[in-house]
Amino acid sequence: MPPFLTMDDLDTHGRTVLVRVDLNSPIGPNGEILDDIRFRGHIPTIKALDDAKTVLLAHQSRPGKRDFTTLKRHGEKLSSLIEKEVIYVDSIYGHLVRQTIQEMNKGDVVLLENVRFSAEETLKAPLEDLAKTYLVSDLSLVCDLYLNDAFGTAHRAQTSIVAFPLALTSGAGKLMEKEVAMLTKALTSSQRPRLFMLGGTKADDSIRVIEHVLSNGSADEVLVTGLVANVFLAASGVDIGRPSLDYIKSSGYENYIEICERLLDEYNGKIVTPVDVALNDRGKRIEAPVSALPKPYPIQDVGIESIVAYSAKLKAAGTVVINGPAGVFEQKEFALGTYETLKAAAQSKFSILGGGHIAAAARNIGIDKHITHISTGGGACIDFLAGESLPGIQALVDAKARQEEC
Repeated sequence: MPPFLTMDDLDTHGRTVLVRVDLNSPIGPNGEILDDIRFRGHIPTIKALDDAKTVLLAHQSRPGKRDFTTLKRHGEKLSSLIEKEVIYVDSIYGHLVRQTIQEMNKGDVVLLENVRFSAEETLKAPLEDLAKTYLVSDLSLVCDLYLNDAFGTAHRAQTSIVAFPLALTSGAGKLMEKEVAMLTKALTSSQRPRLFMLGGTKADDSIRVIEHVLSNGSADEVLVTGLVANVFLAASGVDIGRPSLDYIKSSGYENYIEICERLLDEYNGKIVTPVDVALNDRGKRIEAPVSALPKPYPIQDVGIESIVAYSAKLKAAGTVVINGPAGVFEQKEFALGTYETLKAAAQSKFSILGGGHIAAAARNIGIDKHITHISTGGGACIDFLAGESLPGIQALVDAKARQEEC
């Protein structure tokens, strides 16, 4: 049973429902939306509200960024996907917003302006004070229910994520419910072995996950790739070469080598490092066993033998969780590790990808439909897998507790 109220618990018929969604997407130089994957994730929730009045609250980027823009085009994109007009309002709260909402008919969908245009969205204040902001107090006057469907921002303690549950009866949308169910299953599934493969360049995040899933038994084994593997190789005493070691230092991860030494010692045999790597010699892929290191070239992928060994483990696994690519997959010469391990993961019984770059890689080779679940949240997914409490989810859990007390 979910720890929060879901749409199945709430009567939305004919009611005005405020839904926090995550439409944050890459924007092209002419303002075009380059990827609609996050839009598609919310379609089940919006469709389930066909007999309600649906008010969407979303963000795009943050102040100071090139892609910090209005949501006008987001409304147009969403309209085409749900095949229904989405009424875009270039305000977040105030008289125009209240009037528009009050004049809505059943089945209407309204998208309000980029919520991060309001300083109240990122206000640092106690939860009770956030619930008294204009944003919350104004919209609460004209909305009956609040649904959080924005798993991708559930790790942010921002006003539209955590404060509305204090003002309105609140629950999770379809996407939020699915994300929590799938990630919980990844950590608790009886389908063994449970393997985690962690890579990419955010080594600190991956190391947090590794420690959590091994300490509580959520993972039977962890395979490391990418920069994460380089840190663990260095921790195991391998001289990975100056270019790769310098990259670890410049990324701020030198201190994590000592942490990885401890993890390798504490979880002996459960953290699997590559036996060979692919080096970048002026754009050319050079295979080298780890025993032949150091070389004067940067490590940019796992090697063939490691790909074969990792793939065999992934195919035979009951549960697989992958976050982060195995190499610099944007370059054809160094995409092999990422693509081959993804193909193997797709053959496991239950597979989850942590979103972001690894999800893009899966779409590149057309195997995304063969993955059990691709998370829409990068940072939120990592925090969840690392055992962190996500403010957006906790706000819904607390809202359910208050509802049950009434």
